[in-house]
Amino acid sequence: MTIKIAKKIVGYSVVMEDDKQNLPEVTPEVKQESKIVHLTEALERPEMLLGSTYKIKTPLSEHSLYVTINDVVLNQGTDHELRRPFEIFINSKNMDHFQWIVALTRIISAVFRKGGDVTFLVEELHSVFDPRGGYFKKGGKYMPSLVAEIGDAIECHLRMIGLLKDHELDEHQRKLIDEKRAQFESSAKNREAAAESNGFPAGAQLCAKCNTKAMIQMDGCMTCLNCGDSKCG
Repeated sequence: MTIKIAKKIVGYSVVMEDDKQNLPEVTPEVKQESKIVHLTEALERPEMLLGSTYKIKTPLSEHSLYVTINDVVLNQGTDHELRRPFEIFINSKNMDHFQWIVALTRIISAVFRKGGDVTFLVEELHSVFDPRGGYFKKGGKYMPSLVAEIGDAIECHLRMIGLLKDHELDEHQRKLIDEKRAQFESSAKNREAAAESNGFPAGAQLCAKCNTKAMIQMDGCMTCLNCGDSKCG
């Protein structure tokens, strides 16, 4: 057996036959290359998967939808560890959309198991429009259809596991936003100062009788706080 000496020799001694028995056995180091596992159709489903469930409440139905996305962790414990979506389930008490929901979940799960870039699903689902019209979800975000909101849940999940990144504003956009914010704050201060100067609320309207911005809605009727003129007589 050949042993490579990587350090400089600073001394030596002759080993006798009797001393060889007391020496520790030296074994050459063998580098084991880590095998990287990629998500493909050949990858079998593990017994346990990590999952997240998202609740969807729409004005289209009194019952909520629950979207569950399970992830598989590839190369766990290594430098190549990666979390990828593996399957999706949608459950609800409302059975009106049962057929197309089952079909949609099976197709999306097949795309997840195929591997590669699955972020295109978000844009495809967002582009589905309901011919009866969309709706606004809580927070003021417009949803063109129920399918689009399922795509929104998938987008939230892909951002959570790191497959989608938030688009950061460039220097020019940040500068423009800062200027607009400064203008808004300055105008708000001016309105407050004007209200304090005349003693009337900032949202008061111009009174036709005394030409003062003191007309406000009071008890269901427009009333001037300066001269007392009222539309209700």
